[in-house]
Amino acid sequence: MPGPVSGSAVRSSAVRSSATPAAAAPAAPAVSAATPAATPAAATPAAAAPAAPAVSATPAAAAPAAVAPAVSAAGAGGPAGVRRAPAPPSAGAAFHTVSAAATALLALAALGAVLREPVLIPPLAASAALVHGAPALPFAQPRSVLLGHLLGAATGYAVLYTAGGSAWAAAVAAALTLALTLAARAPHSPACATPVVIVLQAPGPAAFVPLLLGAGALLVLTEYTASRIRPSAPRYPAYWW
Repeated sequence: MPGPVSGSAVRSSAVRSSATPAAAAPAAPAVSAATPAATPAAATPAAAAPAAPAVSATPAAAAPAAVAPAVSAAGAGGPAGVRRAPAPPSAGAAFHTVSAAATALLALAALGAVLREPVLIPPLAASAALVHGAPALPFAQPRSVLLGHLLGAATGYAVLYTAGGSAWAAAVAAALTLALTLAARAPHSPACATPVVIVLQAPGPAAFVPLLLGAGALLVLTEYTASRIRPSAPRYPAYWW
């Protein structure tokens, strides 16, 4: 009797002992299933990555604001693009300029009447207006007046003797004089008319050239004196040579 009882008890305890690990087995998948649940937390830093472009886009948005004032200031319609003629001189300055120019021109006319030579020619009248009207410009300085007319006379006679006295030749001589005066650092626009007079009228160089240079010197000396008579007038010349 004791043998069968103990055998069934053994079998019952064996069944219980074998059923206990089987019941504990599902706990392992529960722990491993919880492990993937932590992966959304790892996705959180990845979701913060788009915030960096938002910060870098802020300076780019500020760039047009810095460019806009420069563009508007450079516009042709703005105040910076307005160009106006110079203000008229005072009555005293105008009288001083006109009287000095008239004195020089009348002196040239008187010299021509005495010598019975056409001393007052159009190029010299233009030189008088430039020297007395704008004495501070490089075009009005003694170097430009004297050397400019001398180059114009040399060019005029050279063209006259090679191409003859025609309007075409006079135009070429004037253009060549402009090139020479610019290259010689003696720009003087009235000097471009000197070769035109020479080519079209063919005056004798022995009398014409000395009178031309003497008349130019008279214009320079007249403005030199006039600039020292009136205290507020600009001193002439700015440079001699």
